[in-house]
Amino acid sequence: MDLELTGKRALITGASKGIGLACAERLADEGCDVHLVARSAEDLAAAEARIRDNANVAVSTTAADLSDSLQVGELCEASRGLDILVNNAGAIPAGSLADVDEATWREAWDLKVFGYINMCRAVYDHMRGRGGVIINVIGAGGERPSAGYAAGAGGNAALMALTRALGGTSRKDNIRVVGVNPGQIVTERLETLQRSMAEKRWGDAERWQELWDPRYPPGQPEHIADMVAFLASPRSANTTGTIVTIDGGHCAR
Repeated sequence: MDLELTGKRALITGASKGIGLACAERLADEGCDVHLVARSAEDLAAAEARIRDNANVAVSTTAADLSDSLQVGELCEASRGLDILVNNAGAIPAGSLADVDEATWREAWDLKVFGYINMCRAVYDHMRGRGGVIINVIGAGGERPSAGYAAGAGGNAALMALTRALGGTSRKDNIRVVGVNPGQIVTERLETLQRSMAEKRWGDAERWQELWDPRYPPGQPEHIADMVAFLASPRSANTTGTIVTIDGGHCAR
């Protein structure tokens, strides 16, 4: 299926690893010029080289801390003319209300929650009338809240509400705003978390994969990336103000 994305310009945050890198690779495969954003210049350089080796598109990078609204503003000013924004930067730590102190909670929300808000605000203004797509990669924790993931549940739920609120009326400005809620996805971060849990439970971090229910294995970054590319494309022209959950059915169980 031709997604009709050749020649489009996409900016992906949190793009040096995991889901963000998979999204950048998928969009590049479809012919998009991609701009990768993450904190680590070294990781971005590796991601850029990887994409250049596999796709004949323009690839550029910016090392930025998107918890800083000034850096968000500078990035968006330098990136005018975008057709697609994929918000993906940030990981909110697990823990109960008592476990996550205020400083940690605020730091996590500054990057993921306010980072997404500020990126949406700036890019929406540039896309208004000209058109474009904003895709927020959020997380299933906001759909099925857990006391053990209090900060993440609250932050993700807020971003789900933002996505629906913007996307419900954005078509009047020729913009679509949609979200994707990943469940467990095999990334470096997930492996690190699972190793820590296995060490606590069995004293052996190498048993981390035993924590998974084999009937419901985690997904791969490519599962999210394929959906992001489809939602970004004209094939999804009537899709806005909605969230697609990709979690192996977890939220439905």
